[in-house]
Order: sequence, then C-alpha cells, then structure tokens
Amino acid sequence: MIRLEGIRRVFRIGDQEVLALDDVSLAVAPGEYLSIMGPSGSGKSTLLNILGLLDRPTSGRYWLGGADVTELSEEEQARTRRERVGFVFQFFHLVPRLTAAQNIALPLVLAGIPPAERARRTEAMLRSMALSDRAGHRPDQLSGGQRQRAAIARAMIMEPAVLLADEPTGNLDSSSGAEAIGLLEALNAKGITLIVVTHDPEIGSRALRKIRLVDGRIALDSGAGGEAP
Repeated sequence: MIRLEGIRRVFRIGDQEVLALDDVSLAVAPGEYLSIMGPSGSGKSTLLNILGLLDRPTSGRYWLGGADVTELSEEEQARTRRERVGFVFQFFHLVPRLTAAQNIALPLVLAGIPPAERARRTEAMLRSMALSDRAGHRPDQLSGGQRQRAAIARAMIMEPAVLLADEPTGNLDSSSGAEAIGLLEALNAKGITLIVVTHDPEIGSRALRKIRLVDGRIALDSGAGGEAP
C-alpha cells in the first residue's frame, strides 16, 4: 500500500537548512493500523504531510498503491490525494459557513460527483456518524465531538484507501476523544489503512504497530522488530 525509500526533507530558513526527515524508509501494508509518535520537532507532521501528498520530499521515493507518486504533477497529486487519502485534523478544519452536510459533501463537489449521487452518499454518511439530526447545523452549532464526527465523515466520503489522522483527539474532551478514536478504529477494522500521529502515549499505544521518530529518523518500529538500523 505505502512504501517510502530514503525520504529526506530539508527546509530552508533564511540562509540555513533544517533537516526535518533524514533517510526515512517505511513499508505499510493495506489495512494496517500505525501510530507515529515522537517529541516536538521530530518530523511527525512533515512525514504525515508527505504521506498525504501535501508536501514533496527533497529526495527519496514514495509509492502509494504500487504507483510512484513522487514525481507526479501538482494536478496529478491533487487528484490522487482526493481519491486515495482521507485526512482528520486536530482542529477539524470544517468550513464555518457550510452546514455539516455541506462540509461532508465538499470532496464530492470538488470531484464533480453528480448531485443525486452526492446526496445519497452524504445522507448515508450522516446516518453512519449519527449526525442526521445535525445535517443543517454549521460547525459553530455543533459540539466538539460532533465536529470531529463530521470531519471523519468528510474524510471518508470519497472512500479512500488510507486515512491519516493528525492528533485526532487533541482538541476533544476525554469522552469525545474516546468516541473519535473508536470511530477511526472501526473504519480500520473494515479494511482502511489508518495512520495516527499523536503525542498522547495512551492513544499511540492502541495502534497495532508503533513508529517513533527522533530527529527526523525512525528510532523505533514495532513492526520491524525494534530499533531501526
């Protein structure tokens, strides 16, 4: 499903270079459940952005579903991202002026899905996330848990193969956080590849495979028998 080989990401800040990722190689099988942990500045968000085709590596190769996506054009990467990858963020990133239903349907609109099919899929997703009675409410009229459920629904509406979650419980109370992680794990149980970036050891420990980044390198991979070479 996912294969990274020798990924490096260097950012230039003024006249200095900052190495965010240093020779990261990683293989993820379809349907795996991974957590990515590490201290601030370890490269977690940079790695997530590269996996989600929101950023390009400075060097190295990235295969997604057997296809090398490293050198795709911006348009091709956007299409691949829209069709293959779903995102769940700590701060939800819902569009304030749109209702819950409109936020969930937004990827379908951008993909040019016909209105009747959009309505059918959106209604089904609202039901699955117990949001049917909140379909017409804007984000500021929803609780934190409801907003995260709407964000998960939006991430899944295009039926992606990979779901990337960046601190998905970080802006929720304990009850809503447990609900959100339970929903993500239920999607993984149905075959979605789930990758969760978190600073919370309790959330990270739930994953079947755990990756720890330190100074831009994989220091620990529980699926590879321990410390990286």
